Amino acid sequence: MFTSALKSFTSNISANYTISTTPTSISGAWKVYDGKKKSSGKAVSVFVFERKSLDPQSGGLGSRSGGSSLRRLHDEVISRVKKESNLLARLRHPSILELAEPIEDTRNGGLMFATEPVTASLAGLLQEKDDQERAGGVGGRPSRYVVEEADGQKRRRELEIDELEIQKGLLQIAQGLEFLHESAKLIHGNLTPEAIYVNVKSDWKIAGLSFAGPADTSNVQNSITPISLSEALYHDPRLPHSLQLNLDYTSPDFALDSNISPSADMFSLGLLILALYNSPHTSPLKSNSNLASYKKIMGSSSTTPASSNNFLSSRPLPRELISDVLPRLITRRPGQRMNAREFQQSQFFDNILVSSIRFLDSLPAKSPNEKSQFMRGLPRILEQFPKSVLEKKVLPALLEETKDRELLSLILQNVFKIIKLLPSGKRAFTDRVIPQLRDIFTAAGGKSVSVDRDSAKEAGLIVVLESMELIGENCTGKEFKDDIVPILQLGFESPTHAIVDKSLGCLPTVLAILDFTTIKNELFPVVAAVFSKTSSLGIKIRGLEAFVIFCGGSQADSDDLGDGLDGAVSGANIKKPNSSAILDKYTVQEKVVPLLKAIKTKEPAVMMAALGVFKQVGKIADAEFLAIDVLPTLWNFSLGPLLNLEQFQKFMSLIKTLSLKIEQEQTRKLRELSSNSNGNTSTSKSHDVMGPGLSINVYDSNGADGAGENDFERLVLGKPRGASDDMLGESLRPQPQRATTSRAETSVFSWSTPALTPTLSSNFRAITPDQTLNSFPTLQPKPKTATDNSNQTFGSFNTLTPMQRPSPWSFSGTSDNSIPPPQQFQSQPTLAQPPTSNSTFSTFSIAPPPTHTQRSYTQPNYGGGLGTSQSRNPMLQPASTNQTTQPKRGLDAYESLL
Repeated sequence: MFTSALKSFTSNISANYTISTTPTSISGAWKVYDGKKKSSGKAVSVFVFERKSLDPQSGGLGSRSGGSSLRRLHDEVISRVKKESNLLARLRHPSILELAEPIEDTRNGGLMFATEPVTASLAGLLQEKDDQERAGGVGGRPSRYVVEEADGQKRRRELEIDELEIQKGLLQIAQGLEFLHESAKLIHGNLTPEAIYVNVKSDWKIAGLSFAGPADTSNVQNSITPISLSEALYHDPRLPHSLQLNLDYTSPDFALDSNISPSADMFSLGLLILALYNSPHTSPLKSNSNLASYKKIMGSSSTTPASSNNFLSSRPLPRELISDVLPRLITRRPGQRMNAREFQQSQFFDNILVSSIRFLDSLPAKSPNEKSQFMRGLPRILEQFPKSVLEKKVLPALLEETKDRELLSLILQNVFKIIKLLPSGKRAFTDRVIPQLRDIFTAAGGKSVSVDRDSAKEAGLIVVLESMELIGENCTGKEFKDDIVPILQLGFESPTHAIVDKSLGCLPTVLAILDFTTIKNELFPVVAAVFSKTSSLGIKIRGLEAFVIFCGGSQADSDDLGDGLDGAVSGANIKKPNSSAILDKYTVQEKVVPLLKAIKTKEPAVMMAALGVFKQVGKIADAEFLAIDVLPTLWNFSLGPLLNLEQFQKFMSLIKTLSLKIEQEQTRKLRELSSNSNGNTSTSKSHDVMGPGLSINVYDSNGADGAGENDFERLVLGKPRGASDDMLGESLRPQPQRATTSRAETSVFSWSTPALTPTLSSNFRAITPDQTLNSFPTLQPKPKTATDNSNQTFGSFNTLTPMQRPSPWSFSGTSDNSIPPPQQFQSQPTLAQPPTSNSTFSTFSIAPPPTHTQRSYTQPNYGGGLGTSQSRNPMLQPASTNQTTQPKRGLDAYESLL
């Protein structure tokens, strides 16, 4: 039972709406809170009336009154407050405050209802203006009206009450009064600044219908209780002033004549106009809620507003008000007053701005021709509107009309001009324009909707593309990516060439906003597809210009076809994309260049546009890629039959520049390699064994030629380091020695022979060093004796010239004194083959000295010992070295071996 009782106290508004914790404004006995519907997010204003506000002030006369009569008075007030909400629910008009949720009771006995979102009451705005003027002008103090944005941030509502705002508001109030008087057959009865609210669109709305009722002369059956003037005119001190009739704005028809007629509201309207221009912004009548004081004021001409006393205004009034309007509103005789319709047609509203607002309010009822004519002329007067009117009145009204697709392009032109004029254009564009553009051009999922050759929508799309720079300035990067890029892609995919051209022309602006990932993965593939599929030369050229932008250039780079690599700054005044917006090297080389190479047409305009792209590619791509892929394509394009001399020279200029760049890069690389090789002491030298210009490179283990040859000789000859005696008894010329460290002496073999390098004729074949030096047969060293060291020394020499004397040994069967020349000169030197192929000895085995019968004076075959043939000659088998006689020298050493 407790749960059901709790549910009975649960408010529908509290359950379905999110309500702010603090009121945004206070209007009389009502506290106004910002609210938002939980299900739809629709903004509302929640009016809350607290019953404790009816409690009498302590110490007053009302505190000593009877409890029963006070409760009865409170009940009357509550019924009057409910009457206001019920009338708002029944009355539907653009100038009447719109009710969103009906009135309901709260837990503490108060009342609550919800309406369209409002900023404040007119009384609150006038009080705000008074505070600003006392603080030193409009900018003297900030606005106290603070609202919370959708993103959670709070900002102050900038409220202005200038001449146009007053004219527009009064016109709307007059339209509401006309509706009440002529259609609803009601009299407002208490038209004061507290009964008028200004909504978020800056429209003035009529509320405060607690004292509304039918006229005395009305014959229409009406369920609304008539006004009881005797009760309304009596001021009860036990009740707040805001819940009672305000005599300062009351017509003498009520107070003096007890007559209820529509003209009474027109008198109140005149006093309201004076309050708007007065300083402070209050009524010229100061009755202090006392009926006797009111009668006294109205009984004297000096205290009654009239033309003679400037209607008791402390400030000058507009001429149209003094001459035509106020004398026909603030007059004692009701019959002399103008009605609400006549007031709207007065000279006070005869100006282009007010007339434009009136036309805008009635725009849905106008014909298509009238709408089109109005939209075409509106841009000429937009700058004359106050900024607050543009943002709160004109812009929302235009966006509401975007559902008319025939007017879409004209409406968007005016919308973007308003955004440009507004100082807070970024907020207005984000909050109002972007959602409308998303609804028009994209689907719910953010995907672009096909235009389907809808000419009206295509015209609107062109306006959006032409305003892309303004759009980029008034939205964040995320909003641009989520909401604007789909519209841009829609333009790329359009079958209309003009739209595609406009889309490609937006790239300089777009690339400066988007991040690299979005450009590479979402935008570039679309542009590449358009370029590869289009059959229009214009789109082809525009696509090439787009590639220039993608590669980090600008439109100036497309127009100025210089080399682009000389460091000169061109087009400095043109906005270039961020460095993050340039495609990476891989995409340029693997995606952009193949598209250029696939171009089939040889039209000069296309060729020159491609030249601009190649200029940017030359700044990004590698030298090797330029040489292999770019230069051949450039040569191909440069030889196009339709190019003139100047165009050909531009191609040649770029070709030469890129060629120079390639040459410099390659030279630099080779120099770096050369320096690294020298630093590691790994250079090689060559020795000529075939005559001038032909040589064999013999490498030292440490990379030095001379030292390597000497080390090799010491290794194969078995000589100790520093020995210089020749086994043949010849003294050899020593060469400059490198700095060496102490090493162990190497054993000397009795059959060791110095390596001789003869100088041969130029027709002799080159000898290639044998690569199987690790296949020596096992050799037994001969002990070194003092005799050997005393008479001969072995040294290391680079080259030796053989003596022209008979060779002590030769191959069997060889009697020719010269080595036969090769059949043909080979680029790679080869080893001379030994003439004998039946030997079983190693190729490097040393032949024994010849016998006396075999000795012949033949030219020694120096290549025989280094041949690559696998044949072995038994004559090359070394003889036994087991000799015990006295060591011999020279040829005798060999002779003794026999």
